[in-house]
Amino acid sequence: MNEDDKKRIAARLARIMAMLCVRNTQLEMLHSGLTPVTRTGDYSDVFVEDADGRRIPWSDVSRFDDAEMRALMQDIVKRLYTFHLEASDPKLQATIERWMGAAMKWDEPEIDHRMISRGRE
Repeated sequence: MNEDDKKRIAARLARIMAMLCVRNTQLEMLHSGLTPVTRTGDYSDVFVEDADGRRIPWSDVSRFDDAEMRALMQDIVKRLYTFHLEASDPKLQATIERWMGAAMKWDEPEIDHRMISRGRE
């Protein structure tokens, strides 16, 4: 297999795994809800007031708590595990085909050099 074919296959696989194993998870629930309005465009004019009366700048607000993060990561790991073990299952193949069109509209993936450099530190 030549390098272009290898990259094309990896790009398709990355997109569909992101769609099925990351996007269509509890992340959708965390993403739902009202998005605050910003007049500056950078949310520096948006604040959250908590139950103790603290006025927290939007950039400093945690969007979800540790329990939600744990549940999200468990969901993603479970889906990645299922994807790898059951990729040849006809039902999963049908799901992959159903979502591939939407996933292929996403930007072309690029190498994340931060992942590679972290292993060398």
